[in-house]
Amino acid sequence: MKPLFSSLLNLVLILSLGLGLGGCVTTRLPVATSSPWQKVDLETQANPLDLGFVDKDRGFLIGTNRLILETDDGGATWEERNLDLPSDENFRLISIDFQGNEGWIAGQPGLVMHSSDAGKNWTRLLLGNKLPGDPYLITTAGRDSAELATTAGAVYLTKDGGATWEGKVSDASGGVRDLRRGGDGRYVSVSSLGNFFATLNPGDDAWEPHQRASSKRVQSLGFKPDGELWMLSRGAEIRFNDQPGEIESWSKPIIPITNGYNYLDLAWDPNGNIWAAGGNGTLLVSEDAGKTWKVDPVGDQQPSNLIRILFDQKNDNDQVRAFVLGERGNLLRWVG
Repeated sequence: MKPLFSSLLNLVLILSLGLGLGGCVTTRLPVATSSPWQKVDLETQANPLDLGFVDKDRGFLIGTNRLILETDDGGATWEERNLDLPSDENFRLISIDFQGNEGWIAGQPGLVMHSSDAGKNWTRLLLGNKLPGDPYLITTAGRDSAELATTAGAVYLTKDGGATWEGKVSDASGGVRDLRRGGDGRYVSVSSLGNFFATLNPGDDAWEPHQRASSKRVQSLGFKPDGELWMLSRGAEIRFNDQPGEIESWSKPIIPITNGYNYLDLAWDPNGNIWAAGGNGTLLVSEDAGKTWKVDPVGDQQPSNLIRILFDQKNDNDQVRAFVLGERGNLLRWVG
């Protein structure tokens, strides 16, 4: 009887310890009483990947499976558009940008398109094997001008509508899983394996590699409104640069919620609140610089991975224009 009693006692102790430790893990957050987001029905199973607006009302949404939709009411409703592309090629439209009537689209494999009439007509540019990597991010730089970054970390500039491209970076960073451009022309990229990140300043001809903040692989990286960096790592970790101008100086990890899903994007709204998006409808907001967080009730109801948050920094009127992009045609629109 003694061995049996001892085994039962050990089992009770293990269960008690497990329950005690489990109580130390935050798996729930308070739910906000209201949400500034509204679900928009797109009637597609494609994944939205980017948006670009010509003015406050007219814009385009692009994504996988050749997805391109157009809106004339600020994103409340969307209609399908067609691009003159071969029907046997399944393009992934990944980046779009407008500056007035001048617009550009970058896609994969090997796709760049240009419009000079606010997206009414698009011209496909034949890149051939000129550029290393696939187009990843395109930024309008003026009339007939654009800056293109690729999945190999190469950066090119055209000033003649895409007829020729000038290499701005001779030493590419290698394969990237995430790449972003700040309003001042700086770039940050995350390596394809997430084991390091790199920065590129205007005028530099090579990327500068940096060590990640911890052993956790980096998911994505971007710019805060003040120009410093934020980092999302595996294990649902959020970090911020904690010393101005010190790229490799990071805060302790912030882990708002442990639900088994990683965060995929981070953004600041005009009120300074931080929004974090991630797997399985994870959409959180912090109103105190990341100290405490709440669950957004609309995001929480979405049966989709929320992959990107876009606040329009070019919008020069009082209206906030923002969207959360989710897989399988899920889209949230900011209504305040």
